[in-house]
Amino acid sequence: MKSSRMNWIVGAVLTLGLSCASAEEPAPMPEMDHSRMDHGSVPAASESGHDMSGTDQGGMSPGPPRMQGGSAPPDARDPNAYSDGYDFGPMPRAHMDHEHSFGTLLVDRFETVSTRDNSSAAYDLQAWYGRTYDRAVLKAEGERDGGELQHARTELLWGHAAAAYWDTQLGVRYDGGAEPSRRWLAFGVQGLAPYWFELDAAAYVGVQGRTALRFAAEYELLLTQKLILQPRLEANAYGKRDAERRLGAGLSDLAAGVRLRYEIRREFAPYVGIERTGKFGTTADDARAAGEDTHDTRLVAGLRFWF
Repeated sequence: MKSSRMNWIVGAVLTLGLSCASAEEPAPMPEMDHSRMDHGSVPAASESGHDMSGTDQGGMSPGPPRMQGGSAPPDARDPNAYSDGYDFGPMPRAHMDHEHSFGTLLVDRFETVSTRDNSSAAYDLQAWYGRTYDRAVLKAEGERDGGELQHARTELLWGHAAAAYWDTQLGVRYDGGAEPSRRWLAFGVQGLAPYWFELDAAAYVGVQGRTALRFAAEYELLLTQKLILQPRLEANAYGKRDAERRLGAGLSDLAAGVRLRYEIRREFAPYVGIERTGKFGTTADDARAAGEDTHDTRLVAGLRFWF
């Protein structure tokens, strides 16, 4: 009795499993007639312009894979063309900033100078015109005393941007004034050093083996947004003695001062200051022989402006 019941249970389980397997089996897809397909519309690999000889196509080609390259097809789109053939029409083409020419004039010092027994006027300016990387630079500095121009330095330079904050400069320098004039070839660098020091250094070569060096540095300390304290240092040195201009070899003169200006506008600022000057070496000897002081303290007042 128990045996017959066990046989019935095993038979029912086998019947149920076979029915589930037959229900999950997918129905066969109808057979496709490939004879009706247009195989001529599919281009061959050689006709499509793609070189597949170097690719791995399931082991059919033993060669190493190669990147697609070669000349662009003749109907390829010009990467510099405007979209859909549109351009600016009658409007001029847009220019980047480095393609424009700009200019400025900075009069850093335009001042009266008062000493213990004399007063004079001095100027120091710089102008440039050009583009971001190349420009023409004009530098001029001088002093007028007793209605006459005592000494003047004028430089015309070509400036080239050598780094983000530095320009190299090449050109000529002319020294004039009451004493005999001198002409020099000039080469220098000008820019903004770390910690915001403005530096201007140049070397000069003149006739008869004359050489000279000039160094100037200044720093702007903002006490407020409009009140600015500006320390300044300038030094000149010469390679050989120039008796006609009363200049000696080595360090010739040094000036160090500080100016306090108030910017009524960024482009216009009056200032006052104090400056200490000194002559050294043979230059100081010539000054003593002429009855001049070798060291002097000067009070200055003037304007700084640019546009």
